[in-house]
Amino acid sequence: MKLLITTNLFPTPWDPLRGAFNRQQFERLGQRHEVHVLTAVDFRERLGGVRGTVDVPGLRRDHFTFVFPPGLRSLHAGCWFASLWLQHGRRLRAEKYDAILASWAYPDAVASGWLARRLNIPYVVKVHGSDLNVMAEGALRRPQIGAALRRAGAVVAVSQALADKAVALGADPTRVHTIYNGVDAQRFSPGSREAARQRLGLGAEQPLLLYVGNLKSTKGCLDLLEAFPAVLAQRPQAALVYAGAGACRDELLARAAALGCAERVSLVGAVPHAQLGDWFRAADLLCLPSHNEGVPNVVLEAMSCGIPVVASRVGGIPEVLPEFAGMLVPVRDPAALSAALLEATGRAWQGERIVEHARGFRWDDNIDRLERVLCEVVAGHP
Repeated sequence: MKLLITTNLFPTPWDPLRGAFNRQQFERLGQRHEVHVLTAVDFRERLGGVRGTVDVPGLRRDHFTFVFPPGLRSLHAGCWFASLWLQHGRRLRAEKYDAILASWAYPDAVASGWLARRLNIPYVVKVHGSDLNVMAEGALRRPQIGAALRRAGAVVAVSQALADKAVALGADPTRVHTIYNGVDAQRFSPGSREAARQRLGLGAEQPLLLYVGNLKSTKGCLDLLEAFPAVLAQRPQAALVYAGAGACRDELLARAAALGCAERVSLVGAVPHAQLGDWFRAADLLCLPSHNEGVPNVVLEAMSCGIPVVASRVGGIPEVLPEFAGMLVPVRDPAALSAALLEATGRAWQGERIVEHARGFRWDDNIDRLERVLCEVVAGHP
């Protein structure tokens, strides 16, 4: 097949670390089919300048500048389509794609549905979490998203909870597929904690709590910081490391100082995906107290390295995190989070069992299922 993938979740020179899960999936899909990834780049990000290089073998990659009025989200799908069509319309008409895979519901999938009708080809929507859990709450965005899901040849959700949400928004249940993301087991595998800490310049004995993700309030990074002093009260040598970048960085630093725990908190910035394995192996546990989620790949990758996970009971996380691999806590509850972190750091976890569970999430299985969905949609298009 000749496939066009449209998304904002893919690495670009303006954000080389973005969408690592999509990069892994699309790269593998490109080993089987002719794949063209067209990435939307926020005009504000574009003005910020190039921040690195991107190399994804086997994929044809391109981008367009997404220009929009920031305060009027209900208009973003129209702006997304206009930006794409003005910059690439003539070339897209000449390409003769078999189908479009739109990764992210709004505005990407809404506008991609319009593009698919203009090109007279089918489209498949892949949903991730906040694109339905948050974006679809807007009164003017919800009907746009619902229409895009209803008209799609298929909807691919990264969790069953998200699949149920898609159906509630109007998607045909017979065309909704739950396909969990995979884990690169060669990159994310168990190893010596001491050796990993030595490579990272970390103390050998301290309990290490790790957060990996964007530094924004909806990811629960501030909730985690509020929970941390109670952990220090009983484990004074504990350390909390944030691996990620985002708008909350300065607020985290200021709040850590106010709480008197700044010397035990480290913000190491965004970490390239290829280097995350050592951070997982160095940690005692991963903590991700998000307010909403699909199935974050960092949870699967941490388990693949044999470390437990403490996470919020939201989205698809309960579907992939059994009791023997971690603990679930209520969302926005620092007291419950503190108790879980204390219990988790004091418990003897069965690392081998955690790793064995994580081995059930394979990229080869993911691509096999995604490929079948795409083939069926292409074959069924008039």
